[in-house]
Amino acid sequence: MSRVLIAAVLVGIAVVVALIVERRRPAPPTQPTFAVPAQLDRADFTRPDAPWLIVVFTSATCGTCADVVVKTRPLESDSVAVEEVEAGAHGDLHRRYNVDAVPMLVVADAEGVVKGSLVGPASAEEIWLAVSDIRDLD
Repeated sequence: MSRVLIAAVLVGIAVVVALIVERRRPAPPTQPTFAVPAQLDRADFTRPDAPWLIVVFTSATCGTCADVVVKTRPLESDSVAVEEVEAGAHGDLHRRYNVDAVPMLVVADAEGVVKGSLVGPASAEEIWLAVSDIRDLD
């Protein structure tokens, strides 16, 4: 009987210690999030009459940006306008749309409502998924 009592006390102590350790554990690190514009003024970009617009916000100092632009260009068609907006040449648009990370790919409809986006490096498959709404328009 005393062995059972000792075992129960030891289990209770172990549970209390585990709870204390769990509470003292720091929260997991969070990943940064970047603001993506919800609306674009189609007049700010070429081909405002195209049903869909894909804008890739870039920077000349960003090595990944060129890769995203190259992977996005094949999506251009009569229905889809693709435009690169480089920070050095078009800093006004980066500021207007509060672009704080590049590359940032934004897909907007005819009214300029953003329907999809990607921030950071992206594979061709990820880009195609982001624009899946317009894939079948051609």
